[in-house]
Amino acid sequence: MLLLALLPFFAFSQTSTGVVMSHLNEIAKKYEAVGLSFAVVKGGEVIHADALGYSDLEAKKLLDTDGLFRIASISKSFTATVIMQLQEEGKLSIKDDIQDYFDFPIRNPKFKDTPITLEMMLSHTSSLSDANGYFNFDVLQSDKNLEWEKAYASYAPGTKYAYCNLNFNLLGAVIEKVCKERFDKVIESRVLAPLGLKAGYNVSDLDASKFVKLYTYNSKIGAMQDNVDAYATREQEIANYTLGESTPVFSPTGGMKISTMDLAKYMMMHMNMGSYAGRQIISASSEKEMRTPRNAQSKYGLALLENTDIIPGVTLVGHTGDAYGLYSNMYFDPAIGLGIVAITNGCVSGFDGDDLEFSKEVVSYLYAAFKE
Repeated sequence: MLLLALLPFFAFSQTSTGVVMSHLNEIAKKYEAVGLSFAVVKGGEVIHADALGYSDLEAKKLLDTDGLFRIASISKSFTATVIMQLQEEGKLSIKDDIQDYFDFPIRNPKFKDTPITLEMMLSHTSSLSDANGYFNFDVLQSDKNLEWEKAYASYAPGTKYAYCNLNFNLLGAVIEKVCKERFDKVIESRVLAPLGLKAGYNVSDLDASKFVKLYTYNSKIGAMQDNVDAYATREQEIANYTLGESTPVFSPTGGMKISTMDLAKYMMMHMNMGSYAGRQIISASSEKEMRTPRNAQSKYGLALLENTDIIPGVTLVGHTGDAYGLYSNMYFDPAIGLGIVAITNGCVSGFDGDDLEFSKEVVSYLYAAFKE
């Protein structure tokens, strides 16, 4: 059995805080989680943040709310936020044809006359597929990949939803082509610095001592294993970087490294219609566009989605992430102004398809505990 550090990172005297941590410790023991870090936002501020378990299982280093996680697909919302900024500045439109930004064809071969727009890519309705992978753009080019047609689905662009990471790596390249600057630097100057966040896509720019190790359970050996690739520096690829081509090196689709506390601040910007601490990062109208579902079944907007599955009768807005054993959650209820960030760096059980029951149970409990 996996041992947990059951002492909370912060010491609080309030009885309610003790009750919350006791219950979360029980949930963590149930799923044999390595660690859990969370923050609860209400009234425009963090009203409670805490952590339990380990940042480094081998060294028995306790997890806290300032450790840096690779948050996986919540990263997509950072990419989308900059796309919305560029649209506001008249530098692009989400109605643009993605083909306009590349010198190789990006057209579904079964629907050659139907443009694939940036909006379709932002909402995963592009008909692009990850069947060939998404770590480079060769997967789309007939002269470099004989199976390039597998990168497209059988339905017309704009008609159906299918989650696709390639969409957002391509969008990251669009950002580079428009801004004429490396993707990680654009995100830093346009989102992270204005919000005062110590985060980023480039591992080499961050404090490696703060990286939270990510673990997956190896059933063959009956133990958790550290996924060291989660924080690979990619120094050689960056040294030979080409704007608009090398973009997947930083993974606009999933490569953001950020702490729970800073992710909570970023979430507050979206909760407050694009504004935080006196800085308007995107306009209220752009925020509304990001939240508006483009597909009735998926409820997915532009890198923000509506989720009605976690808490019956409640529509939460946000995103999740899943990679290297990490499961991240960033959700808020616009109706009552309550937001929750909850991240685990690995657990033994609780997997249900693409979802993690541990994360859902944590978010559901925190919502119930702090909604009043």
